[in-house]
Amino acid sequence: MIKQHLVTAGFSGCVVTTSQAQAVSPVQRTKYHNTSSNTVENENKHFYQTASKSECDGQWSCSGVIVDRTLGIVICQGAVFFPFLKKSGNYFADSDRTVLIADDFLSDLVIQVECPLEPKINVKYGAGFSNEILEHRHELENVSMSKPQTERIQLQARLLMLLPCPEFQMAFSRLFKKEDGWVFSSEEEKKEYGEFQKDLAYLHWFAVLSLQCPLTKSSYKMDIMESSMLVKGSTVFACGSPFGSFYPDIFLNTISKGVLSNTAGNRNVVLLTDARCLPGSEGGGIFLSEQGVLHLVGIIVAPLCWKTNEWVGLTLACSISHIIENIIKASDRANIAVKSQLANLQLGNRSFPNRKKGPGPAERMMAAVVLVDSGQAWGSGVLLNRKVVLTCRHVVRDLSKIFVKIQHPRITSGQHHTYKRYQTVTGRVVFSTQESSPYDIALVELDEAFPGIPEPVLASGYCTGEDVCIVGFGAFGELCGPSVTSGVLSAVISVDNVPVMLQTSCAVHGGSSGGPLFSAQSGELLGIVASNTKDNCTGATYPHLNFSIPITVLQTAIQRYRQFGDLRSFGELNKAGHRVHNVWRLQRAPEKVFQSKL
Repeated sequence: MIKQHLVTAGFSGCVVTTSQAQAVSPVQRTKYHNTSSNTVENENKHFYQTASKSECDGQWSCSGVIVDRTLGIVICQGAVFFPFLKKSGNYFADSDRTVLIADDFLSDLVIQVECPLEPKINVKYGAGFSNEILEHRHELENVSMSKPQTERIQLQARLLMLLPCPEFQMAFSRLFKKEDGWVFSSEEEKKEYGEFQKDLAYLHWFAVLSLQCPLTKSSYKMDIMESSMLVKGSTVFACGSPFGSFYPDIFLNTISKGVLSNTAGNRNVVLLTDARCLPGSEGGGIFLSEQGVLHLVGIIVAPLCWKTNEWVGLTLACSISHIIENIIKASDRANIAVKSQLANLQLGNRSFPNRKKGPGPAERMMAAVVLVDSGQAWGSGVLLNRKVVLTCRHVVRDLSKIFVKIQHPRITSGQHHTYKRYQTVTGRVVFSTQESSPYDIALVELDEAFPGIPEPVLASGYCTGEDVCIVGFGAFGELCGPSVTSGVLSAVISVDNVPVMLQTSCAVHGGSSGGPLFSAQSGELLGIVASNTKDNCTGATYPHLNFSIPITVLQTAIQRYRQFGDLRSFGELNKAGHRVHNVWRLQRAPEKVFQSKL
């Protein structure tokens, strides 16, 4: 049975398809469809045809969000409109172009929107969906595949405007520099979808569409959360349709769960989440549930990204509140017909939740995470107390002194968090394990204390499958503060019943080493991140398969150091046995099997 607070997300999503008139059936698609694949494919054989290699001959599709079902207003990502511009040239990179309208595109451009047909909606917004809907969904999910599961409707739509979000573009250009090797589409997508995929200029453009008829007579608008209220580590849901118009019987409005990993720019205009999304989800919604209400917080911009050929595993989104502000500004420059329609559009309720509760585990742990700068590279670390940082040996290298940077989160106006500028302190490496040790650990004493840092609570045991998070400066360094990624404790590897390695499904990137792995429930420190996985044969990196040093291995040494300033117990880490060495080398005894390729 679908969770009640996610029903809104499932019924607000849609698939937007653009094409020229000859590429689609001339019949208006307004009747309902069931999920029988034979029926849908036969009735919509033009609608589902494969896009041509020529950009203007085929169909282009993405996800979208119906922000007002009463007026039939849809917001989606703007890339699918690029192939149908009347004039050549990069309109989208021109800062003087603030809005494009239907007249800027080919006259035979056809826009179709496919979305679920909701059974019944409570009239009063905020009450969610009635129990009848949930019961209806529950019954439908238990019928055989030959019966309808979800009714859908296909409607034609018209383009009201295509507009940029300059705040997103500014923050994006600062965060994702081309010289750092950022890529937002795969090689397969570039070959299939054309050369415009190589240009990042389209990412900050969004389309506003109007359906040919409203989807409900009830007054129903999407609730929207102001992006400045967002807090890293909050649970979020992504709703998009993988592969766009390809087989929405299966893929329409797929829900994915993750956390808000990071934010950047003016009032958090750039959003990053570890909720898994696939190509075709562009234009879908990012949602946050709070106090029983589902809030739309962002529109998916790019579901996949790579940095120097390393898959990052994060989804990029733009704040919906910024998009709406730009729609309101642009409507003043639109023609009378469009202005008239948008004048009646009150895009949802702006939510400013009153967060009087204390910080969650992710916020508390972020307060203790530092960036460790060795001069040539950076890593992460966690403060054990005001003056001591635990990190990895390979982060500090062979240096005796390094720089440690921290951002202190603070609450303003009693509601949301902002971050001070980095405070930088010189640190002295007082211990690091030998190169031969399987435990990649270093201890740094700071010349100055970081006040107000709570000492982390060290875990005494582990539970495979428990929800965990990792905080670190992976991928972005100090550009936007530490990132949070979520997952589960995938495995606890033990030698003689003693845990010697922790494996998680959190995304870990270059720069995350030395950061804390902690329990999402209790906030206890479980371990120190040491590495993700790389296939030495192919060069492929797997961010969601990573390894941490259990804190129980270090617990005795940490306690003796806290109490007596004694470092001798850390020396025991250099005496690990061969079986522990083999675990961290990812191989068994050489005489038994071939050497691991990882």
